[in-house]
Amino acid sequence: MKKELPKSIEFVRGVGTRYARLLQKLDIYTIEDLLYYFPRDYQDRSKLVEIRHIVPGELVTIKGEVIKITEERPRRGLNILKVTFSDGTDVINGVWFNQSYLKKQFQKGKSFFLSGELNEKSWRFRKKEIFNPGYEEIDNTDTIHTGRVVPIYGLTSGMTQKRLREIIYNALKDFSCHFTDILPVEIKKKYGFLDLDRSLWGLHFPESREHFIYARARLAFEELFVLQLLVLNRKKGVLSKKGIQHKPCEKQIKEFLESLSFELTDAQKRVWQEIKGDMEKAAPMQRLLQGDVGSGKTVIAALALLETIANGYQGIIMAPTEILAEQHYLKLKDMFAKTAYRVCLLIGSMSQSERKGVLSAISEKMVDLIVGTHTLFQEGIEYYKPGLIVIDEQHRFGVEQRYRLKEKGENPDLLVMTATPIPRTLSLTVYGDLDLSIVDELPPGRSPVITTWRDEESRGKIYNFVKEKLKEGRQAYIVCPLIEPSEEVKAVSAMELFEKLTDSVFKEFRVGLLHSKVSTDEKKMVMDQFRDGELDILVSTTVVEVGVDVPNATIMIIENAERFGLAQLHQLRGRVGRGEHQSYCIMIANPTTEEGRKRLTVMTETTDGFRIAEEDLLIRGPGEFFGTKQSGMPDLKVANILKDHKLIQIARKEAESIIEGTDEWQEKYPLLYEKINLIELKV
Repeated sequence: MKKELPKSIEFVRGVGTRYARLLQKLDIYTIEDLLYYFPRDYQDRSKLVEIRHIVPGELVTIKGEVIKITEERPRRGLNILKVTFSDGTDVINGVWFNQSYLKKQFQKGKSFFLSGELNEKSWRFRKKEIFNPGYEEIDNTDTIHTGRVVPIYGLTSGMTQKRLREIIYNALKDFSCHFTDILPVEIKKKYGFLDLDRSLWGLHFPESREHFIYARARLAFEELFVLQLLVLNRKKGVLSKKGIQHKPCEKQIKEFLESLSFELTDAQKRVWQEIKGDMEKAAPMQRLLQGDVGSGKTVIAALALLETIANGYQGIIMAPTEILAEQHYLKLKDMFAKTAYRVCLLIGSMSQSERKGVLSAISEKMVDLIVGTHTLFQEGIEYYKPGLIVIDEQHRFGVEQRYRLKEKGENPDLLVMTATPIPRTLSLTVYGDLDLSIVDELPPGRSPVITTWRDEESRGKIYNFVKEKLKEGRQAYIVCPLIEPSEEVKAVSAMELFEKLTDSVFKEFRVGLLHSKVSTDEKKMVMDQFRDGELDILVSTTVVEVGVDVPNATIMIIENAERFGLAQLHQLRGRVGRGEHQSYCIMIANPTTEEGRKRLTVMTETTDGFRIAEEDLLIRGPGEFFGTKQSGMPDLKVANILKDHKLIQIARKEAESIIEGTDEWQEKYPLLYEKINLIELKV
């Protein structure tokens, strides 16, 4: 029979007020928090070895009887406790430093399990000793510290492995069977999943490898299943609302396409039709537009924005940084130059008077397209009639922010763009509430970029190579990690390098400088000069990461390349290879870490954005991959979105059958509905 769980963690055996405070430092407040605080690692202390057979360098567990206890004080402040154990084949000392209180734990004639590594120094003097071993008396109770696979937990100051292990063991024994299992019986039966109680035991104190594997699979599935229910329920909630049904604007779209200096690729045409189809339905559009660097996503976004503006609505496009917002503003202003529509920019660094003027223009429908940063969803902005919201580089925003911006209008359409190719397992989880469109084709004439990695000593040869290409009429980017010199960070700065190159190395060439501290007007002037061929070299920071399109620029030099992430390196490389001439990306780097070397090696091996994204995920993990923790998404404590792709697919399928196949699913599955509501409240 189920019993009610105590509200306070203090009532778990072995906790009390003192340890309750320590557990709170680990974000453990309830018994559920405690039992879902899973080990970060395990040690196999299950294989018993005879003392005569142990050698240094191996973690071993022995079973021995206490035959002698001695205490030494070789100097002030140092106390050494030695307990000698015998198993009939040989003897061994357990040695503890400044822990004389442990003496009362051991008595002659009692038997213990002892786990640890043989000390090499003692071994050289023909003594067998284990310093600070794990130990446990052999009696009629379960062994939890030795003689088995032992869980290793993340700790906080004042909490020991032994104490936390005992607390979790007591909680499992007293309360795990009283937890409510939210997984539907039919799903457990269908896939042979363990019950919740047995699964929790299997993650903390597995009886065997098989027990751990089955327990992990069940708990990982539950996490992914709840996550899928969450995103699909959100999606269903959005789609159930009445949205904006845009009317086709064939004439305006035709004129806009004719004004462009290029033709859309087949992939762009296909994706535009998918977006257009969504916008012309009554339900709000929820779509993710994914495309590699240089695949032409901005023009598709421009077409969608044009359709909403032509229908009498305002279009909104949000970028994660002011630099990217400014670049979108300049590009879209240029694209819409031949139309009657007005484009404005709204960013945090504007003066009060500038901001006031822009806000007034937005509320009075004097502007049709608003480009900006996160300031777009702040209080005090009165939109006239938002019809479409485009969010660029969504991985830098949380899910919650996405929904907050949508609340600005009457269920406007939403288009999320990313140049970071996202593996399918990731798009099903973080972007599970969005339909997916992929621009999987680069514009014609794009040749693969030759990518190399060189060290600092090769700088002279690199500059000579650049000079040759400049004399042939080409242009080059040189990207630095810093704007100006820093005492804290040893890296090349754009301002310093600009002066050096202008004064000596490239004094016969025209060199420009671009970074985030340059004003919008100056930025536009420098970029226009570079685009028009009036500058040969553009020294910059990552301002050029997105949005600069200069087909004649064929060389990208990245200074201190080890300081950039894989996705950023790939974005920077995407600035070249946009014209008919062969392009080159040269990374100058002296990485000191294995991770840094790995990133640079991957860059030289492939230009495939999906492969790079997979490697980036493997190197950094999903949390880091997104730059910031995704607000609006629960933490995954067991599941791994890189490795559990099969479980993700099963979870998606089962969640879809519940959300889409049951009209009143909340009533049929009240425990699941309660769970996702609790998550919504937490995030």
